Amino acid sequence: MTTPEADALRARLAPHRRMRWRAQGPIVAVVAVGGALGACGRYGLSLAWPTGPGAFPWATFWTNLIGCAVMGVFMVFITEVWAAHRLVRPFFGTGVLGGFTTFSTYTVDIRRLVEAGRPGTGLVYLVATPCAALAAVWLASATVRRVLTRREQA
Repeated sequence: MTTPEADALRARLAPHRRMRWRAQGPIVAVVAVGGALGACGRYGLSLAWPTGPGAFPWATFWTNLIGCAVMGVFMVFITEVWAAHRLVRPFFGTGVLGGFTTFSTYTVDIRRLVEAGRPGTGLVYLVATPCAALAAVWLASATVRRVLTRREQA
């Protein structure tokens, strides 16, 4: 049994929860759709460029670098060039690029390299991936800014 006070509180909170879901529901949906698309792209790249046992995981490495570079370009455009619809960033940034990049597979690849007797390669991969990913974001965003600045000056 519930008390009248509890029923009154539940009645006041229910419309707020529905309004909150209505605001967040589209964001959850576009992140899910974008994530599925990004993951399909990543899977396709891994099929096109399979990694053999003990080999350097080039497909994962390049997937993460490409995704990070695209994120750098994307963020410059949506923050400095044009005002994007409120669902563009969650769809493309969080969804597509979040589904495309795969830092979880990166950690599994490191473990596989070590287990295959290639700890040196695993260590290089461990250090090279985040360094290269950060460099890719920085270089891509700096390049886009430079190109846009030159266009404005011309």
